[in-house]
Amino acid sequence: MSVVFSHPVSFAALGFLFALSSVTFAAGASSGANARSPPTRDQWMALADELDGRLRTALPVSSPCFDTVNGVHVGRNETECAIVQQGYTSPLFRSPRFSPQMNPNWETCQKTAAKCLLDSSQPNNSVAWEGVECDQGSVPPYYIDVQSAIDIQVAFRFARETGVVLSVKASGHDLKGRSGAPGSLSLWTRNLDEMSYSANFVPEGGNESFLAITLGAGVPFEDVYEFADANNVTIIGGYHQTITASGGWVMGGGHSILSPVYGLGVDRVLQFRIVTPDGQLRVANKFENPDLFWALRGGGGGTFGVVLESTMLVEPQMKLQVVSVNFPQTPENAQQFLKLIVDQTPKWSNEGWGGHMRSFGLINVNPLLTLEQAKESVQPAVDFALSQNGTAVVEELPSWQAFFSKYVVSAEFDVGAPLILGTRLIPVDLFTTEAGKAKFSDVLNNIVTQFNITPYIIYGTPYLFNHTEGSTSVTPAWRNSLWHMSYMGGWAYNASVEEIWAQYELISNLTQMLRDISPESGAYSNEADVYEPNHEESFWGDNYPALLEIKRRYDPDGLLDCWQCVGWKGLEDDRYNCYL
Repeated sequence: MSVVFSHPVSFAALGFLFALSSVTFAAGASSGANARSPPTRDQWMALADELDGRLRTALPVSSPCFDTVNGVHVGRNETECAIVQQGYTSPLFRSPRFSPQMNPNWETCQKTAAKCLLDSSQPNNSVAWEGVECDQGSVPPYYIDVQSAIDIQVAFRFARETGVVLSVKASGHDLKGRSGAPGSLSLWTRNLDEMSYSANFVPEGGNESFLAITLGAGVPFEDVYEFADANNVTIIGGYHQTITASGGWVMGGGHSILSPVYGLGVDRVLQFRIVTPDGQLRVANKFENPDLFWALRGGGGGTFGVVLESTMLVEPQMKLQVVSVNFPQTPENAQQFLKLIVDQTPKWSNEGWGGHMRSFGLINVNPLLTLEQAKESVQPAVDFALSQNGTAVVEELPSWQAFFSKYVVSAEFDVGAPLILGTRLIPVDLFTTEAGKAKFSDVLNNIVTQFNITPYIIYGTPYLFNHTEGSTSVTPAWRNSLWHMSYMGGWAYNASVEEIWAQYELISNLTQMLRDISPESGAYSNEADVYEPNHEESFWGDNYPALLEIKRRYDPDGLLDCWQCVGWKGLEDDRYNCYL
């Protein structure tokens, strides 16, 4: 059975997978809606017949490189292993396949160190597989290749009847481990890839038309940007090729470096088409199911139902002013540059800048200024970089697609390696008052000097966007912040449980320093500390009680659940056995 090219369920495949994964099934299926025994072989086969080949089996993507998989000797497959090795750190290899996550720590069982990983720094390193067993970890052993609403309706009914755990996955661009669960039946939406453009889109039940693009749940932003460019429009989206526009990105908030002017993803979405856990295919917009529409605009993915498509408001194609500066970092100049960008941020924010910034440089864009205005605006950053033997470019590009192709693809964070984030939304007063700047600068200096950590700053809060208060369910902290600040932690493919936990502790402790100086702020649910304390308040603020009520209305049996999502069942649920 191949994991590079998965197979529909057959009696032979089913028997083989049962032999490989009986422990996984038992662990994963005991905490569903009715806490029943795992589905029987006959129930799986009946589901396979009903889905006509769309129920498939899966093993970890690296399993062809191992002799023993889930305790069974299967022999190493040199041909398929070579394919995996070649693509192991490529997002374009991982995105269209079911088994891999962008960051493979979420393919493993971190608590028990059960895994099936290659060495991301050297994928042909034989130490990773010689004498090592491949374990299923958190990779769902079954998934449905979703093609229509019917597939999702069948899955919800099956879960209600059998108690099997459900998970929802698109491209696996997931930093919290929410798109998989050990022993689960996964709903894989990556192949819902249709796109359409309308110059006169009218939401169902409405009477006003919009410039809009409708996107299937599996369309990645790389494809969206090409499609928008071909239609001479600009869509506001994420900073990575493989993020799916209609999935957790938009439902969790959806920041963009164009968000300072044009808003978050939740501010741009006009309509969802979704199957809710009661089995109903629904349209959610301002006019139909407005409570669900509000919840989906910030309440998070994999929670209120399975989205088939979303429709996004777009802008005419626009020119962008771009500044890119880089310099060799030292402890001294890192502190100096961070102070410079803290001092400049209020001015830059009022001028419409957004971007990604580090302690050794930045890549920022502006849709409002002319080239001459942009040069004058960012001259302090340019001068600083050049004084440190760095480089600086300020230029005008004709479109978002031109910017994305030239700058973003080469600057995206690495995939194929274990990675976690801790984040905080940094409020305005930490930039605009002397006391605030002093507290913030102390934290930044400690991070760089004491911990030797490079902060990753996303300049993508909707500071200038004129939103309607209460129209979305994200934390209100988004509207009063200038930075979405993060730190990255990681570990080697063969790290021990203790080494992994040490990284979580480090990231959480760093993030606590920011919580302490911004107690009234919040965090972005898609990218926050995995073990975020008081996550309901951090992610949603006063919106949480209403979100919980809507969750219970559309999912009374709790068929959908995910880590720190609205209404999650908590650590006692078996699906979270692999979290630390």
